[in-house]
Amino acid sequence: MAALQTALLVLLAITSVLLIMLILLHKGRGGGVADMFGGGVTSTMSSSGVAERNLNRITIVLALVWLIVIVTLGLFTRFGWAG
Repeated sequence: MAALQTALLVLLAITSVLLIMLILLHKGRGGGVADMFGGGVTSTMSSSGVAERNLNRITIVLALVWLIVIVTLGLFTRFGWAG
């Protein structure tokens, strides 16, 4: 079980870094903190391109993997399956 827990921890670290990078790649939509201080620029929010849709899909899948790893590690801790 210790090897599985170690593999999950490594997977968690990798998915965390990738998730941060993918979120930072997304196009800004406005309405954030910058708008509160007058720094917002309005942009047209028509349909997103193929690259943006694929980026959204990859981000969602990676977030689901990250969430499953977090829950699995929590179960290891809760039920004492840790090695």
